[in-house]
Amino acid sequence: MRHIQLGDYNTLTVVKTVDFGVYLDGYDDGEILLPTRYVPDGVGVGDTIEVFIYLDQDERLIATTQRPLAKVGDFAYLEVAWVNQYGAFLDWGLMKDLFCPFREQKRKMEKGMKHIVHVHLDPESYRIVASAKIERFIDPDAPLYRHNESVDLLIWQKTDMGFKVIVDNRYQGLIYKDQIFKSIYTGDRMKGYVNQVRPDGKIDVMLQPSGRQQTKDFADALLDYLIAHQGFCPYGDKTDADVISRVFSVSKKTFKRAIGDLYKRRIIQIEEKGIRLLQ
Repeated sequence: MRHIQLGDYNTLTVVKTVDFGVYLDGYDDGEILLPTRYVPDGVGVGDTIEVFIYLDQDERLIATTQRPLAKVGDFAYLEVAWVNQYGAFLDWGLMKDLFCPFREQKRKMEKGMKHIVHVHLDPESYRIVASAKIERFIDPDAPLYRHNESVDLLIWQKTDMGFKVIVDNRYQGLIYKDQIFKSIYTGDRMKGYVNQVRPDGKIDVMLQPSGRQQTKDFADALLDYLIAHQGFCPYGDKTDADVISRVFSVSKKTFKRAIGDLYKRRIIQIEEKGIRLLQ
């Protein structure tokens, strides 16, 4: 048997056209409507098209070419669109909002608030639902990452130690506050780098690669800054670390190493009031 992937993208074939859209071959799930407003120009019987499959207001399978903010299996930062006696409904970018029942809320959701949630299929109702109790959906197994390996981060929540993050849409990580040199907020998505995987399977993450790679990456960024600012940077070894952090989002140590790297390569000269790009 072959079924469509509910809450995910599927490439399906058009089997017939009607006044209100086209029907797609949903294999063992039957024909699935793609309403007219979402049918690309020129699409007809026999053509294949990538669509997102979810359930309409009557719990029937329906297709769309819209791209939601999350699919089944994803963690996402979504805003509450409205609330009723059964739970909250989150705006995930589709006509029908995503349901988060009260039992899946950590604290009562209110209209306009945003929450980190996990999107999944409810095993009892087979509906696509959200849960704010995301610890249940974090993979507990220790991942096999290398030091300095690049990963995708979703900023989860602030703690006394720094920020909890979700790594590669799967694992739990932490960025220590002394490793943060720019403003970050819950819901931000960004690149990160693995420092280490702890015995409990959680990951210590950095926002910049460490060691030589970090120096090289920022040296390139500092060179771009010089080119964009008429070849002069008014910051140097004597500049306060807070200023360096605010302007360049790196530590003073990384900044000084990058200056040294560019100087050794005879790209810059160091002056009393800053550094200057050599012609």
